[in-house]
Amino acid sequence: MLKLYDYFRSSAAYRVRIALNLKKLAYQSIPIHLTRGGGEQFRPEYRTINPEARVPTLDIDGKLLRQSLAIIEYLDETQPDPPLLPRDPLARAQTRAIALAIACDIHPLNNTRPLNYMRKQLGLNDEQVNGWYRNWVETGLAAIETSVTAQPRNGDYCMGAAVTVADICLVPQMANARRFNCDLSVCPTLVKIDAACRALREFAAAAPEKQPDAE
Repeated sequence: MLKLYDYFRSSAAYRVRIALNLKKLAYQSIPIHLTRGGGEQFRPEYRTINPEARVPTLDIDGKLLRQSLAIIEYLDETQPDPPLLPRDPLARAQTRAIALAIACDIHPLNNTRPLNYMRKQLGLNDEQVNGWYRNWVETGLAAIETSVTAQPRNGDYCMGAAVTVADICLVPQMANARRFNCDLSVCPTLVKIDAACRALREFAAAAPEKQPDAE
């Protein structure tokens, strides 16, 4: 069985859980608590598994994969049904662009490490940190809203009728946005896409509150 080093609230781990569910792949969840005791990801035994001290890590018969988008693309290449990227090269590039805008532009700015740095090293209070967080999430989601609505869509998801890696990245980011009371009026189309995705059992089963380590 696949082993997923996981944390219920990690957006990156959430993406991989969705992908595993869509591919109908059974896996064992091994929780790595990112805040307890200074963060279990920093323990030497976990650093041997993931030197970056992050989740997720996917263990496939002792072969370790890191970084959520790399894991998802591996799963898509080795388990092609259902496909998570369109076959058309232009549509594939557009799908990747949405996924990368979330995973590389929005998510790193509101991850635990920079937020903790602002609190501890820069001395910012929670109101200041949360305001900074909301600014970049709202700005990023507004840009993605424009990208999604600029293209013809015949379906409920980012790229139309089929779920893609763009949706897999969107749903965890929208969960974070709601958690920090971001203004989602800037992205009404994304709100509808998010709701359509979360209605699918594969997305619902991957939700943070459904995980064995949920608090």
